[in-house]
Amino acid sequence: MTRLTDVNVHDIADAIRLGCRTMCNVFNRDDGDIPFFESRVRPEAWLRFHPMFSEAHVPGRHLNALLTAQATLSVDVPEVCIARHARAAFYAYSGPVPLPLNRTSLDGELRNFVPHNLREGFHALYALARYRDSAHARALAESSIAAIMRLWAPDRGWDRDYLERTLGLQIIEFDSGPFITGPARAIGPLVKYYQATGYGPALELAQMLKDKAIAEYFTADGGYDPATFGTHTHSTTCVMSSLAQLADATGDAALLARVKAFYDHGLRAIRDPLGWVIENSRPAAHPDRGEVNNTGDILETALILGAWGYPEYYGDAERILRGHLLPSQLRDISFIAPPPNAGATDGTRDVARRHRGAFGFPAPYGHEPVGMDHISFNMDIVGGAVGSLCAAYRHIARRDPDGHRVNLLFDHETDDLKAESPYAHAQLRVIVKRPAPLFVRLPAWARPETIRIPGLAAPPQIAAGYLTIPDPPANQPLSIEFPLPEAEIMLEHRTRQIRTRLRGDQVLAMDNCGADLAFFDSID
Repeated sequence: MTRLTDVNVHDIADAIRLGCRTMCNVFNRDDGDIPFFESRVRPEAWLRFHPMFSEAHVPGRHLNALLTAQATLSVDVPEVCIARHARAAFYAYSGPVPLPLNRTSLDGELRNFVPHNLREGFHALYALARYRDSAHARALAESSIAAIMRLWAPDRGWDRDYLERTLGLQIIEFDSGPFITGPARAIGPLVKYYQATGYGPALELAQMLKDKAIAEYFTADGGYDPATFGTHTHSTTCVMSSLAQLADATGDAALLARVKAFYDHGLRAIRDPLGWVIENSRPAAHPDRGEVNNTGDILETALILGAWGYPEYYGDAERILRGHLLPSQLRDISFIAPPPNAGATDGTRDVARRHRGAFGFPAPYGHEPVGMDHISFNMDIVGGAVGSLCAAYRHIARRDPDGHRVNLLFDHETDDLKAESPYAHAQLRVIVKRPAPLFVRLPAWARPETIRIPGLAAPPQIAAGYLTIPDPPANQPLSIEFPLPEAEIMLEHRTRQIRTRLRGDQVLAMDNCGADLAFFDSID
């Protein structure tokens, strides 16, 4: 059994930068630099075109992540990388209707319309409109919104007669449950597009999709039924996070309550306490195969709930980051062997290096779920994970009208403050650069009687889950000392129970179930 050694669970910014490099290594020289979608690293390593997802899917995920990372952390992203993804995204919209289309084969035409890809198409156009002020992206987005309003309706679905018989397209419904796995996924990027441009019809379409989602799926009881949602769990989690984004953008507390009800109840059917989510919820699906996109959606939803005054969801976000999302990034590539025909095609060239920084379909304990016959890191997932990590980075520490808030206990520095994580240093230290009250989220496992703040004149207050220091010293290190207790939890999965030892919210050891490529030391 191989225990991977290059795992970093402390530095969100480092993971984002590494993922951005990966997203600039996915272009197929043999296909005009259209990005690859499919990938495998075992038993044979390769990258491949996909007839449903290459040009219509990958560029949107990557442009959203790359341009957000560039704006959030000033990540150095080569302009040629952005240009190639943008060209592929625009190509997907160059068919007979302004919808994201895919070729049937490398030398085929844009004929496959997968409504699943509306989300990714709008993510590409949103990112280019917001961060590159692209008039072409705006024109495409707005004509696409008009086309959807004309060709789709909540009660009848798509106008198949026009799309298939008149235009000659093939509509491919991905998985079961065609609404949640199709148009509903677009709510999130439509909200982002509206926020970036003020274009009213984007919000109108998002609201129309939301109305159907909460009437028929995300109901008040918060339940999850794969027969109606569809078994593709990433579609369920991304619609959940999309509804949270819409609620946040519009101040809709009732909608956020629906999201919270699902997060607290239905979501538990497909996730574990570390944020791992089964890749497909059908009964015959592999029980240990997850998908990091899903984990990222849970994280983004938890961040919004945390910002709305539920600090325990920031606690869930921290455990998700430390316990699963960050450990699952592929860093150690020493196990990936070159394919026998290495270099014969671009998809067999330098495959290991081009995968470093990827995210994929891990088990809770490692990259290779027990019983799987292959390991894959489909390249779209890198974009989904990096986009979610950017959201987490923005929430680590924030300034609001009440003062400074430290929400996640990671190293972080802004113009307002500097924080040093108790996981990477001897204790939590905060330097307030601009005078204002300081609020530090206390993890649920932190006992108030154990907290020590040397040199503080007045005892700290604890309210609504935050340690409150009304008048912190300016430009001086403030040490907040509390132990990170060790505890053991059980991850209840379909076919096994997985013991997990934690130090605070960081995994120290876990049952590896005899699997290769484990993230953590064995608990035995």
